[in-house]
Amino acid sequence: MKDLKNTKAPVSTVTYNRNEFDAPTDNIYEAISITAKRAVQINAEIKKELLEKLEEFATYSDSLEEVFENKEQIEVSKFYEKLPKPHALAVLEWLEDKIYHRNTEKDGE
Repeated sequence: MKDLKNTKAPVSTVTYNRNEFDAPTDNIYEAISITAKRAVQINAEIKKELLEKLEEFATYSDSLEEVFENKEQIEVSKFYEKLPKPHALAVLEWLEDKIYHRNTEKDGE
């Protein structure tokens, strides 16, 4: 996954120009659908990456001992909590024309 820390995606709510957003498709619903699908992909990538990093800290013991807080695990979790949300990353990619899309109905498959 690309470097998420250095992305220009906003971490808070932003209002976008509707005309710019739907310009590539001339259909706001299609543009939203495409970015929503990309947001799902981004979310899956981030989740996979996070689970892989957290797996490094996993302990597999059957004892009932109290599990102590792991500072590294907490830092990893905090890093991912501060990242822009997947929908913000998808919208940024859409506006920067970084999402490949095609309409098979229009393109004639």
